[in-house]
Amino acid sequence: MNYTKSEKLFEEAKKYIPGGVNSPVRAFNAVGGTPLFIERGEGCRIFDADKNEYIEYIGSWGPHLFGHNPKFILDALKSSLENGTSFGAPTELEIKMAKIISELVPSIEKIRMVNSGTEATMSAIRAARGFTNRNKFIKFEGCYHGHADYFLIKAGSGALTFGVPTSPGVTAANAADTLVADYNDINSVKSLIQENKNEIAAIIIEPIAGNMGVIPASNDFLSELREICTEEGIVLIFDEVMSGFRVAKGGAQEVYGIAPDITTFGKIIGGGLPVGAFGGRKDIMDTLAPVGPVYQAGTLSGNPLAMSAGLAALTHIKENENLYNVLEKKSKYLEDGFKENMKKLNKSYAMTRVGSMSCLFFTEEHVNNFASALTSDAKLYGQYFHKMLEKGIYLAPAQFESMFISTAHTTEDLDKTIEANYSSLKELL
Repeated sequence: MNYTKSEKLFEEAKKYIPGGVNSPVRAFNAVGGTPLFIERGEGCRIFDADKNEYIEYIGSWGPHLFGHNPKFILDALKSSLENGTSFGAPTELEIKMAKIISELVPSIEKIRMVNSGTEATMSAIRAARGFTNRNKFIKFEGCYHGHADYFLIKAGSGALTFGVPTSPGVTAANAADTLVADYNDINSVKSLIQENKNEIAAIIIEPIAGNMGVIPASNDFLSELREICTEEGIVLIFDEVMSGFRVAKGGAQEVYGIAPDITTFGKIIGGGLPVGAFGGRKDIMDTLAPVGPVYQAGTLSGNPLAMSAGLAALTHIKENENLYNVLEKKSKYLEDGFKENMKKLNKSYAMTRVGSMSCLFFTEEHVNNFASALTSDAKLYGQYFHKMLEKGIYLAPAQFESMFISTAHTTEDLDKTIEANYSSLKELL
């Protein structure tokens, strides 16, 4: 394929934008080569600046459950646009959004809109700290909760050590209150709680991790986590920025049958527009200003464009009972095709999937946490990525991300992808 215009645009972008991109993964550093500059999307396809066409599995990193530019979301945006883009004042749309989210996700008693997943998670931690009057919290290695300072922390020499900053600009003081446990290892959590008795405000977790590849938490692990938080007075936060409304109508918590105290959302609830939200128990949410003392604000929070698109998306989800069955069928079809290809090639690479989120790891180890995810051959993934790209399949430009299936993917699209997967692996191996 010809990428001449994308290459020229990238060189121009680097003059004015750090690294030429506004979010690091877009730079293709993990896979090599020049990032593609996208002009438009339609259904499950995107078209780059050089007019190349791709069947794509990013979906703007998850929110495009129905593919690009579904008519019902465009119609909602057009209608809202005629009334104005932002008021910095309440609108009825915000109430409708809060009501439909609480209806679809029973653990949500009250909810507040923000503008991104990072805003949602950092606000959830602040609310938990304010509610419990405690400072520390536990996160899990490999889970990503946005780029707030106290989330950019990695584990130290063991699960019992305090975290250390993973980015310049993050202070040791910020890291001091962040404790890092091992995903799917309840004993690492128990040890941290024992070492920091009555000091932990919250435990935040992606119940289905989507930023170390797709790794679901085990049922027993999440159940024990819920019990421990209840016993210790710790606020349990589910980061469903990625899994919320993606894997089920009620998100991962519906899949597991476990209710967190706070849930964070993003992506899908804006129908593809910039948005986030956090919500949960009434007594915790009522610590927020103007009701309570915990301050959180945002001029564009609940802006009418995002609310209109999000309401259209969530209404579509609510009214289409068979939606997730359709997504499950398509996603399993693709998974089965990939596994059959590997069988033909005498490979048993790990493939994980929950609903319409999936990931192919280039390792034959069982993947259930960050350490096992790191056994994947990221260099081989980079070569695979470019082989697939040449065949018109656009995957995430990094091993440790998810493939997202949409209702717009047809059997023909999936067959083309399975065929490309086979030929790409065969060429590489």
